[in-house]
Amino acid sequence: MPEFTLRAATDQDVEAVADVWHRGWADGHAGHVPVGLHAHRTLSHFRDLVPSRIPLTTVAVAGDTVIGFVTVHDDEVEQVYVDASARGSGTAASLLDRGEHVVGERYDRAWLAVVAGNVRARRFYERRGWVDAGPFDYSAETSAGTFTVPALRYEKVLRA
Repeated sequence: MPEFTLRAATDQDVEAVADVWHRGWADGHAGHVPVGLHAHRTLSHFRDLVPSRIPLTTVAVAGDTVIGFVTVHDDEVEQVYVDASARGSGTAASLLDRGEHVVGERYDRAWLAVVAGNVRARRFYERRGWVDAGPFDYSAETSAGTFTVPALRYEKVLRA
């Protein structure tokens, strides 16, 4: 298991974050989202998304390598991805804890979206105290329009 540290993302992390996100998205979403959406989730697409999120992102780094990241937008833990090589290392738990801390500085409750078929992610969130608050339609934007993705909203009370 890799030893890692957490730090604020920088502009130099764009490529590494995009790479982790691209591979992780494909792994967690294959067979669980509309087939046509996959054609739009290219590495180039993720490279375009990352720069605006850098100020909202914390990365997990093992040596000089980004092995995961968490992005928080308002009360949403928007993205949590860990490279397959770092699974089981505690990286995901540390990143999720960081996301919860950031949300908890301003909000009493956090939420995140997960596709129903991503059972590994759902089990992880549930082990970490998150609760399935029900289905909703997530609007996935692409250059060709919007895809409706059936998702689940998970929530966690951060302070009573």
